[in-house]
Amino acid sequence: MTEANQAPSDGAPQPKRGLLDIAPYVGGKSAIAGVAKPIKLSSNENALGAGEKAREAFAAAASSIHLYPDGRADRLRAVVAEAHGLEPERLIFGNGSDEVFALLNQTYLEAGDNIVTSQYAFVAYQISARACQAEVKLAAEPELRADVDAMLALVDERTKLVYLSNPANPTGSYATGEEIRRLHAGLPPHVILVIDEAYAEFVTEPDWESAFGLARTAPNIVVTRTFSKLHGLGGLRVGYGYAPLAVEQAIDRIRLPFNVSLPGIEAAIAAQGDEAHQRASRDLVAEWRPRLTQAIKGFGFEVFPASGNFILIRFPDAKRPASAAQDYLQAKGIIVRGVGSYGLPDCLRVTIGTEDQNRAFLDALSEFAAG
Repeated sequence: MTEANQAPSDGAPQPKRGLLDIAPYVGGKSAIAGVAKPIKLSSNENALGAGEKAREAFAAAASSIHLYPDGRADRLRAVVAEAHGLEPERLIFGNGSDEVFALLNQTYLEAGDNIVTSQYAFVAYQISARACQAEVKLAAEPELRADVDAMLALVDERTKLVYLSNPANPTGSYATGEEIRRLHAGLPPHVILVIDEAYAEFVTEPDWESAFGLARTAPNIVVTRTFSKLHGLGGLRVGYGYAPLAVEQAIDRIRLPFNVSLPGIEAAIAAQGDEAHQRASRDLVAEWRPRLTQAIKGFGFEVFPASGNFILIRFPDAKRPASAAQDYLQAKGIIVRGVGSYGLPDCLRVTIGTEDQNRAFLDALSEFAAG
């Protein structure tokens, strides 16, 4: 028992065992003291913001915010199902895809169970699993890519869920369609495979495949998506999962009523239909991801292959460490994300911004590299 969880002598209320051992999630920094409008490249937000149609729908919803939203988000459910060719009754909507992960863990994990995920996977999977008093098993990523065999080797009779980010945050790597099928085929039938496709729309590699098709006929696959990235609705917190009907029905028993807001539902409906904004957002990333990669490598730093709307940079020179680069950029009014909490202290994650933001970032990093 840790010191934090020892029973106090005065008998004060205490959280359940292990809860205080969980490190809280810390999001990307958003402000710099003394800088009115910093360049924020720390949270993988859409640099173009939300589309005009979504903003108009959000504004129009203001006249109805005294009303509760549709608890099952049926209009949004129908729009998403049509866009991706899915059965609407199998969709789970949440306050961001983070809530879908938490609902899955809450529904299927008991004390002593475990989840399996990869070494550098999104920490939200782990936080809610540990809150259920479950163990978290991390499969090594020696090349910063999820290793199917390493993940399967950790699965046992107490494993209830396996989480795979595809593409992954913060590494930017992805698993191929063949790897996903092999991972699923190697799992016992009682294990749910959760494929987090938050950055799916930015992938251009031909051997990447959405898991929607595989999930259509599998009784133990859940695929999650979000409106925070491509659609630029991070502040409204709208995400969803495509699950077997039995999984959806089980989760619906504990899902809090009205867990997606009315403005969020309306903005998401509009965003799903705004193909022009989606195209512009993808085009920006497709243009600048390779340009940033090439320029940064030219400065002498390592850039890992990336498939999302961000890149991961390694600073291997102890004389020019990631922490010093982060401080230098911040002094220039530019916020990037240190990823030491993921076990990558020599790396920085940088969101792909607008052209002006990207050029300002490159100018500042070039000065750091030279100095």
